[in-house]
Amino acid sequence: MTHSMTGFASLKGEAAGFSWLWDIRAVNGRGLDIRLRLPDWIPGLESELRKALAGAISRGNVSLSLKVSREAAEAAQTLNPEALDHALAILAEITARAAARGIAVTAPDAAQVAAMRGVIGAGAAEVDTGPLVKALLAQLPELLAAFNQMRAQEGAALAALLAAQLDQMQALIEAARQAAAARAGEQAQLLRANLARVMDNTDGADPDRVAQELALIAVKSDITEEIDRLSGHVEAARALLAGDGPRGRKLDFLMQEFNREANTLCAKAQFQDLTRIGLDMKHVVDQMREQVQNVE
Repeated sequence: MTHSMTGFASLKGEAAGFSWLWDIRAVNGRGLDIRLRLPDWIPGLESELRKALAGAISRGNVSLSLKVSREAAEAAQTLNPEALDHALAILAEITARAAARGIAVTAPDAAQVAAMRGVIGAGAAEVDTGPLVKALLAQLPELLAAFNQMRAQEGAALAALLAAQLDQMQALIEAARQAAAARAGEQAQLLRANLARVMDNTDGADPDRVAQELALIAVKSDITEEIDRLSGHVEAARALLAGDGPRGRKLDFLMQEFNREANTLCAKAQFQDLTRIGLDMKHVVDQMREQVQNVE
């Protein structure tokens, strides 16, 4: 099954007096780059998430965010003693410093103190995050399954598109084979003309040397090997698409090989129809390369 590197999934959950929202998305990347945005008051979660993501995804720039909130009724009854002591100490110091300068400071009331950061709410020091972490990790496989399902759907569309482009390439290869056969008669006439011209201007030349040079001309214009290699690349690409596991890098390498052979075919063509076919091949290769960039 082919997977796309792009994908998205979100999932909600609640347990242990908390509710949360997962959000995971990915785009193309050379390797695997994982970026996490997690509440900093939940220890022991990041390493487990990275391990799970690395086991489920091989390539792509992956961003995972988690937003967690406590249930309102419970959060309203939660007091963070350490944060309260810290806030009162700050207020006392402010009052003392202001008095030393002859400045009167009005003391805040209880509601104002409670509104100070961290005094009321889920402070890390007072919350047992063990049950929460356990519930989050228990739901993680469901999130990754939804994420990979979307990537698989996009991957299936990519595979179908690449298969159609490979069919185009195979048709062009067969057209090149036929054009090369049609070129054979014209090429033979060209070689005979070259031979006559060489012989007319090589008095005293070594006949074996002349024959070698003409043979070299014939070899340089022969595209049989390029056509055969292109056919082999098509079969290799089809086998990769039909296989399992990550294959984006191998397909990308094949695209380079396709492009190299198409370039060589154009250089050797010496025939209008073959040149046109070679240029059409390069266009199809560019289209395939664009799609392969999305394959995991």
